[in-house]
Amino acid sequence: MYAIVRTGGKQYRVEKGQRLLVERMAAEQGSEVALEPLMLRSEETVLDQQALGSVKVTAKVLAHVRGEKLRVFKFKPKRGYRRRTGHRQDLTHIEVTDIARARVKAAAAPSAAAAPSAAGEPEGAGAGAPASKPKRAAKAAGEKRTGAAKGAARGKRAAPAKPAAASAKRGAPGAAKTSKTKPEPGDGA
Repeated sequence: MYAIVRTGGKQYRVEKGQRLLVERMAAEQGSEVALEPLMLRSEETVLDQQALGSVKVTAKVLAHVRGEKLRVFKFKPKRGYRRRTGHRQDLTHIEVTDIARARVKAAAAPSAAAAPSAAGEPEGAGAGAPASKPKRAAKAAGEKRTGAAKGAARGKRAAPAKPAAASAKRGAPGAAKTSKTKPEPGDGA
């Protein structure tokens, strides 16, 4: 059994009894700390956030140490620019003491899935589409919405319709224009 945990902005694959160096933790030496699990692998793989809520990864702080010195040298040729600095990272030495998963009741899931259909939701809306979100409900039902319906769903007012004569005066493309040309002979007029 192993787990993927996140601490100090990095992710680590840990097993029970493993020792590792992580970025400095705000905990006293000898104390227990809880690590944030991202994945658990045992008989089955657990990735779901809700299921990961029952996973506990604990570690014991062994010591606070400093990493090796890194030398940083900046140099720009033909400019006389030289800078030398160093860096030592603050680290914490930890040992993973336990990876445990509490058993969750599976009987609660079917009753939660039956609740949306009893609430009077449309048949094709699906279990995850609440009635308060018309865009999701319409998308799940497979409906297509026009531009005015999209704006109305967002709480916007529809723009007033422009008269066709006004757009014809401006010479808008696609507008119906009246022709003042003479009919050609042979048109029957």
